[in-house]
Amino acid sequence: MNILIIEDELKAAKSLITMIAAVRPTAKIVSQLQSVESVVKYFSENNMPDLIFMDIQLADGLSFDIFKKVTISCPVIFCTAYNEYSLEAFKANGIDYILKPFSREDIEIAFGKVEQLKNYFQQNLVPDIGNLLSRLDPQVGKKSFLVFKHNKYVTVPTDAIAYFCIKHEMVHIVCLDKQEYPINQSLEQIFSLLSPSMFYRLNRQYIINFNAIKEIEPYFARKLYVKLIIPTEERLLVNKEKSSSFLHWMENR
Repeated sequence: MNILIIEDELKAAKSLITMIAAVRPTAKIVSQLQSVESVVKYFSENNMPDLIFMDIQLADGLSFDIFKKVTISCPVIFCTAYNEYSLEAFKANGIDYILKPFSREDIEIAFGKVEQLKNYFQQNLVPDIGNLLSRLDPQVGKKSFLVFKHNKYVTVPTDAIAYFCIKHEMVHIVCLDKQEYPINQSLEQIFSLLSPSMFYRLNRQYIINFNAIKEIEPYFARKLYVKLIIPTEERLLVNKEKSSSFLHWMENR
């Protein structure tokens, strides 16, 4: 598999290359580019790769400008520190949307989606496009989660969930009625199933529902303190790097 990396942060690019080598050692990195201009030039001289890992904010603009100048025919995995671009990303050949700082598990899941998509088209010579898009549309979001508690299965509506959190090394669902359920999925897997207009990945431990937010206060070192209508065991803080992105999400849902 030939992979093109479009990332202007050298540290992030190096980390991505290391993780790709770990999870898919046979993959070949054909080039590493840092700007919209260099990508457009690259495609004027080279063949399309099998897969692209692409940051959104590049040295000379947003990567979406690339799609206005070049026809991209391969799948794209977006890697970014901002979650407000998810709808545009999925309109631009995006099959996954990974938030920085990403982990090896994030990359493994992304490759799994690539392979699932490839298998889908191999098995469906005339694919059901409507069904496929319904799987990939990030605005729809999963409507419920099946959980197991007290020796029985329970369906929890997604709009009844206040937040997801990691507790005692396991993910838990906490509902608006304060009911709590363990779930056997990672936060990364869960976040990929949720509507980004309704849920926000606050940090590595929490995904919160917009409807569960009570108020937001400025905090030390330019952080934000998020208070929910359901109490949490620790203070929910948004670091200064993500504070503007979080406020943008709050205002532009």
